[in-house]
Amino acid sequence: MWSRLRNLPIGKSLAAIAMLNPAFARVGLLLLAGVITFLALTLFRAPLGTFEERVGEIAWRLNPDTETEERINIIAIDEKSIEQLGAWPWSRVTMAKLADALAAAGAQLQLYDVVFAEAREGDSELLTALLAAPAAISQLPDLQASQQIKTGQLTHALNGIACNNSTLNTASSYIANNADFAAVPKGHIAALLDTDGAVRKVPAVVCVDGKVYPALSISALLLATGSPRWEASLNKKSGIMAAQQQLQLAGYPGLNIPLDAVGNMRVSFRKAPEAYRAFSAVDVINGNINAEELENTWALIGYTAFGLVDIVPTPFDGAAPGVEIQARILGSVLDNEVPYTPARGPLLLACVSVMFGLLLFALSGTREKATGYLLAVCGLLFPLLALVLHIQLLASVSIWLGWLCPSLYSLLAAGLLLLHEYARVKLERGRLMSNLSSYLPVDIAKEIAYSLPNSSIVAHRQSVTLLSADLRNFSAYTESRPPEESAALLHFFFVRATEIIESHKGQVHEFKGDSLLALWTGSDEQSATNALQAALVMQRTIQEVLPQTPPQGLEPLALGIGIEQGPVLVGSIGPAHRRSHTLLGETVTIALRIQDMTIDLAQPILIGECAARQLPDQHLQSQGSYLLNGLQTPHTLFAPSQSLRAAGKQQSEAPSLKLLHGGRH
Repeated sequence: MWSRLRNLPIGKSLAAIAMLNPAFARVGLLLLAGVITFLALTLFRAPLGTFEERVGEIAWRLNPDTETEERINIIAIDEKSIEQLGAWPWSRVTMAKLADALAAAGAQLQLYDVVFAEAREGDSELLTALLAAPAAISQLPDLQASQQIKTGQLTHALNGIACNNSTLNTASSYIANNADFAAVPKGHIAALLDTDGAVRKVPAVVCVDGKVYPALSISALLLATGSPRWEASLNKKSGIMAAQQQLQLAGYPGLNIPLDAVGNMRVSFRKAPEAYRAFSAVDVINGNINAEELENTWALIGYTAFGLVDIVPTPFDGAAPGVEIQARILGSVLDNEVPYTPARGPLLLACVSVMFGLLLFALSGTREKATGYLLAVCGLLFPLLALVLHIQLLASVSIWLGWLCPSLYSLLAAGLLLLHEYARVKLERGRLMSNLSSYLPVDIAKEIAYSLPNSSIVAHRQSVTLLSADLRNFSAYTESRPPEESAALLHFFFVRATEIIESHKGQVHEFKGDSLLALWTGSDEQSATNALQAALVMQRTIQEVLPQTPPQGLEPLALGIGIEQGPVLVGSIGPAHRRSHTLLGETVTIALRIQDMTIDLAQPILIGECAARQLPDQHLQSQGSYLLNGLQTPHTLFAPSQSLRAAGKQQSEAPSLKLLHGGRH
């Protein structure tokens, strides 16, 4: 996976970051997560905002208030009423009967979520009933009109608020009541539809033709106070949890309605739908209700029948009547529990995000084995904590703080830090593997790096071709030379010999003193040929570089090489805390003894009889049979012929020609 990831731009970036100072790298990744979060919330504001709203409403769904709302009753224009009284719109006389019936039942205030736009017969009777109630009817500024339409007459504007405030909602089209109802108090029922069709905010005031008109809930408060002059003001208060602005009514001292920056009220869904009492309009007209339930209450008259197209989705129901939204607004205003987002809400969310970032920073710096798992857990836990904080504030103090910003940030930050931790571990393991493979063969290094140590013998049989090379007289040479010079000479020998062996598909098993042991996998002709060719090249290239003028009384330095094939035991031995990788077996002993015989036979290269059998096409000369030191069985040794060594030397000394362009022909 990492091999594919690191080839991508993000993989290359993480690999580069992993090589930086760990603290700087983590800070950079946390800042990068912040930038990505900001861009995501800016570029995808609408879909992410809807997602945040839907999930954030879980506070109301989990623990709704089921206590019956006794101050507000819904008088429903429902299917039953339409079936008995006829299709909507009803006659003005029927509406007057409804108003009279509500007044007779003792309703304190009648609020009609209905617009009487056209003049019709019976308007005078309805007007008389509404003025006697008292009652307020609706008017509808169209905030999203594609063309300008003005029907009826807008009345009952608010004083004290100027429309030159460019942040307030403004409408150029409206549907209002006909002029016959000019004396009846009014409030607008304009709503703001989100992208999913839900109504979550309602403008407290709307500007139309330079005048400010209040919402139906605000008009209800003004009507209930009996104030002859409708006057209000928009104010801002200081404080970290203060709303962006507040609506204050001159006739209702002490009431502060929190609004957002454009003057909207958030709809509260604290109460469950069943907490609102609903009475069928036909039952009210016919007196088929308990009049005591309507006494001294506010009656909210509106549509609930599905055919009347006043249906909106809510957190509780995908199809709820719009009159329920009006009831919720009225109830939250009366309880002074209108949900709102503090003016410094973004700053608070940023502080929560920073806190999450600091915790992730501290956690990622522990360098413990469980760091990666803890980062993954925190990446999922912190968004949950942000949501819990939002739910708690909404349930306790009606503050809609939001949760998406810290959640998205912590998720991104944890993910980037987790990738960084993964890249860092891979980089360190790569360095460890690289360093380990410089001391051991690559396959052995991998086996050691990716397995747990133990105190058992871990070994297996394998057929190999061995090459043992030794610098003759090196120990005596080092006695008369500075250690730096001896080290340089030995370093050259090891480096050059390793290059030659690896170029011939072999691998160095170990360096020991002034000698090395190399191997080729297999006991076949190819491995024997590769070992012999490597020995010939080593003799030609290394012997020529060795010092040829030794100190007085010493033999010159020379290279002796022994080659043999056979089975060996490859593995590791020793205690778990100090293992040693080794080659064991008779073949190893024979190869070492053959290399020792190069001194006695004055041959730079000697080959054992097993390896010689695999080289029938090579010009080998038998050197006789010898009882090698420490062994009981005689072994026949072979040496490359002079012609073979000479042919190899001529091949190595062949001029390297290069074609040059230009010159005379």
